[in-house]
Amino acid sequence: MLAFSPPGLEEFYRTYAVGTFAVNVDETRIAFATNLSGKFNVWGMDLPNTFPYALTYQDQAPAFVRFDPLGRYILVGFDHDGDECTQIYAISPTGGALQPVCVTKGKRHIFGALSRDGQHVYYTSDKENPQFMNLYHHDLETGQEQMIHEGQETTTAFDAIAPDRSSFTYSHEFSNTFVLSYVVVDGTPICLTPDPAVSQVTHSTRYVDANTLVFVTNYGASHSYVATFDVQSRRFAKLFAVPGADVSQVQVNDQGRIYFVAEQGVEDALYEGDLATGACDRVEFPGTVCFAMVLHQSGRLYASFTREDNPTNLYRRELDGSWTQLTNAKVVGVSSDSLVRAQTVHYPSFDGLEIEALLWRAKPEQRNGHTLIFPHGGPQAADRKYFWSLYQFLVSEGYDIFQANYRGSTGYGAEFTKMIERDWGGGPRQDMIAGIEYLLAEGLADRERLFVIGGSYGGYMTLLLHGRHADYFRAAVDIFGPSNLFSFVESVPEFWKPMMDAWVGNPERDREKMTEDSPITWLDGMTKPMLVIQGANDPRVVKAESDQIVAKLQSAGRDVQYLVLEDEGHGFSKKENELRVYKMIAEFLKQHQKR
Repeated sequence: MLAFSPPGLEEFYRTYAVGTFAVNVDETRIAFATNLSGKFNVWGMDLPNTFPYALTYQDQAPAFVRFDPLGRYILVGFDHDGDECTQIYAISPTGGALQPVCVTKGKRHIFGALSRDGQHVYYTSDKENPQFMNLYHHDLETGQEQMIHEGQETTTAFDAIAPDRSSFTYSHEFSNTFVLSYVVVDGTPICLTPDPAVSQVTHSTRYVDANTLVFVTNYGASHSYVATFDVQSRRFAKLFAVPGADVSQVQVNDQGRIYFVAEQGVEDALYEGDLATGACDRVEFPGTVCFAMVLHQSGRLYASFTREDNPTNLYRRELDGSWTQLTNAKVVGVSSDSLVRAQTVHYPSFDGLEIEALLWRAKPEQRNGHTLIFPHGGPQAADRKYFWSLYQFLVSEGYDIFQANYRGSTGYGAEFTKMIERDWGGGPRQDMIAGIEYLLAEGLADRERLFVIGGSYGGYMTLLLHGRHADYFRAAVDIFGPSNLFSFVESVPEFWKPMMDAWVGNPERDREKMTEDSPITWLDGMTKPMLVIQGANDPRVVKAESDQIVAKLQSAGRDVQYLVLEDEGHGFSKKENELRVYKMIAEFLKQHQKR
């Protein structure tokens, strides 16, 4: 009989991604971002058929997609090769060429809302206020545009528009852990929470009607919950909370139906409620993590779900509570039972703080004895039980993977998330070392067979662990990680700079701490082979961050390989680049395995 070779990297990376999506007003069409062709574009499906077709040929990752409620156009946003300078365009309902709507070369246009008559577009831009951003209204019928709010003091972002356009909401972002939301009525901003001086995060404002707002906040609490605000009476009220979990998303419709997602550590929980009765019930869903939701006026919920062994797909919750799968992304040539689910583990850190982590274990017959220590990016984010082709491929190659949600990670309450602020390289680094020692003590890893690999802040942590704790590792892989906190805080996008003091530190006040926490300080300790990968257009961690550490290591005669992707930013938007990078990583790891 025929014999087939085991799947390799090509098979795992032919899995297509499903990103941002929208549903039209009569639920006959879905438009969504996908790299089905190898490059991202907007694709469509005519329901109930679920065979997709291309709507754009831009070959860039869409930042958003929205249907005109009257069916005249589709609104989309594209940057160029990862530069994050999104421009807003319209395309015909049948797709095709882009028609510029809000376009200023080299500037960001962050979509906010589309009015119910499809005539008015609201967005945030840095085109006239690079540091604090302004809010704009664009009239599609007349082509006229006006600034409706000038950002001051800190970064500003548009949130939502009332159904009758009588008010709108926006946020002031002082840091990732201090965000205030306001509703503007007759030109007057009104804070949605009782005391704007209290440290809090408020986000995801949604209008039920012109007078009722629903949103997510952690005002006066350790964990985020769902709250309401009455515009006329200016009354704030706590609505739904999940003990020990952070609400991360909320959607409502005009009938008062509400869905919200709560982060319970490495997994999500989905809830359905009714604003009129106050009833709320947990809903089972086909996945472990929810990336996005759209609640239709009909009461049907559309969502993108994933699980470690199941790529992201679109689903619809019917009125009877059943789920219909709308897309069917799979790993080509790989049976579902050969994919691995991650284990959830807990361990005490250096100061007794409990850390939650994910441990991916290769199947016994495939295990090569090596473990990859994989710090996550963000840093105020978290590793969750979602699908990533790289993880599944590396596990199939015999590697175990360890992902710790160190202090500073999200989903564990506000105080836990704040612990990383002005301490990028202290407590979180020690949490990672405590996790390694936990693995060794439990016999879950071999001290002679450890690698460290990470991207963004995970790349920063990779560099820092390599510099300060090289004896643990055989080699290191840094993917666009900051190497020098002083140059990093100066090179981030202008609208990030107001939060750098609270997030990373002040170069004058915190010079000693920032020096200690900068990987470049520890070059002498970086003695193991290293692979560094960088996107040339990265606006968050600019190429100079990788350039400087690579140059210094090379001048010191260290073993370092450097790959720069000329058409990428802070991530990989093109399959050929992704495949190239992960082939290089796989070869690098194999080259440095203990024999």
